[in-house]
Amino acid sequence: MSALPSRLPDERPAAAMPRYELWVRTHGPDNLEMEVWQVPAPATPHIKSPVRIAGLSGRNLALVEHRVLRRLAKARIKLGGTLVGERQTFPLDEDFALNLGLLFRILAPMRNREYMRACAEGIEAMGREEAAYWLGMAMHRKYPRRVLMALRFLLIDPKA
Repeated sequence: MSALPSRLPDERPAAAMPRYELWVRTHGPDNLEMEVWQVPAPATPHIKSPVRIAGLSGRNLALVEHRVLRRLAKARIKLGGTLVGERQTFPLDEDFALNLGLLFRILAPMRNREYMRACAEGIEAMGREEAAYWLGMAMHRKYPRRVLMALRFLLIDPKA
């Protein structure tokens, strides 16, 4: 009888994982656009061309840009040095891509700064499984805006 390992390895081979990229484009001074894309990989043979997960730009990105840049710095991604209209591409790990994609999707239509802050904090606190669940629901349901609205209701404190 063979002994089973007490614990599975934390790292999966790179070929067995989906690949995600962050596309950053500068449109002018203090005008940044960020998008999360899933790109073709051996683990996802059904994806033949890049699939846009989410994107954010303008005022809504400016309100949470410091949070995003801080998280990018932790992932050792440095932005800067691009010409106007030129695109920079950075690889993202799956957990970060799911979390960032969900953040961008939920904040895109919002206008209230306090609600945006509450949603950003809630998404940052989410685990991998929860973020994957909500992003999957938002991407593959017939009415994704209803899913995102339900998540906003859950993340925004009604007493605030």
